[in-house]
Amino acid sequence: MTAVQKVAIAGCGVASMSVAIPLAEAGVSVDVYELKSEVSALGSGITLQGNALRALGALGVWDEVRANGYPFEGLTLRAPGPDAAVIAELPEARTGGPDFPAGMGMYRPDLARILVERATSLGVRIHFGSKVTGVHETATGVTLDVGGVPVGEFDLVVGADGLHSTVRELIGIEEQPESTGMGIWRAFVPREPEVTQTQLYYGGPVYIAGYTPTGDDSMYVILVEDAQDRFSVEPAEAAEIMREITRAYGGPWNGIRENLTADTRINYTWFTAHTIEGAWNRGRAVVIGDAAHSCPPTIAQGAAQALEDGVVLAELLVARDAVDDDLWAAFHERRADRARAVVEASVQLGKWQLEHNREADAPGLIFGIAQKMAEPA
Repeated sequence: MTAVQKVAIAGCGVASMSVAIPLAEAGVSVDVYELKSEVSALGSGITLQGNALRALGALGVWDEVRANGYPFEGLTLRAPGPDAAVIAELPEARTGGPDFPAGMGMYRPDLARILVERATSLGVRIHFGSKVTGVHETATGVTLDVGGVPVGEFDLVVGADGLHSTVRELIGIEEQPESTGMGIWRAFVPREPEVTQTQLYYGGPVYIAGYTPTGDDSMYVILVEDAQDRFSVEPAEAAEIMREITRAYGGPWNGIRENLTADTRINYTWFTAHTIEGAWNRGRAVVIGDAAHSCPPTIAQGAAQALEDGVVLAELLVARDAVDDDLWAAFHERRADRARAVVEASVQLGKWQLEHNREADAPGLIFGIAQKMAEPA
């Protein structure tokens, strides 16, 4: 018997699906309440490290993910300037083990679609256009309000509703994401033929200029700068800003630049970070993924940590027969320190760049985190 028979989840992202899928496989009734009106995700790319791919394998979607993404090994570092000289070709640790590549790029909405289709095929009910407005502990479980209306009692409520989590606020957890001082442009463009792995340029007019292949015909590009108020920039202006910045970089950027137009899918966000100190749960309500911890994408571990949260939580709920202090102790022992290490390392890498610290051992820090992630969550 599982510890739960009926679970409600707020949010429909990777953290949500990573707990919904294994619970549904175990016969648990799962209802997902999503504020948006349909499956959606920012229309650019995502980098998935090996430990994220291992979690996707556990969720039964690896074959489809692999078919829709672009697996690769290693990382190329290049210099700014017209020649885009290669500084180093770095091997990447296979943090997911020998059965998975070191990394993969893919179109973010494709990942969202694959996970949702897997969940619904197992009987997960997804209620779109549904805002969670109340979470109330009872003697026998926890009740949920959606749109101000009670929708029933559940054995567990999972807040997997992202950075600005409503569930986190409703259950009284005060930590909030805070800006780290950096902003990032992301764009989705046709793949340049020579782009077969992630390549990063450090220096020049921005802190990082980089790109990752997401398919045979697609890739996404990033430009990391000081955080600015760019949120109301019109598409044509956004494309022009990115084109001007990238004139400092050669190599594949020469082709990428030509494909940055007003019709390009471009978005801009700030880097944020936070971790919940102490327990991620309050009674029978818990937050996971970006609701519990967020970090800049400087080591591309955000999605991996969200996926691991859900897989571990579901594993414990299926293996145990009660939602009690022992279950929460086991969950936090496996997740809290691991997620905190990723957040702290990600923030530190950005801080060194903001300080223009050329003596920092960034490769050592990245390698150390990779070694930790190679150990199963």
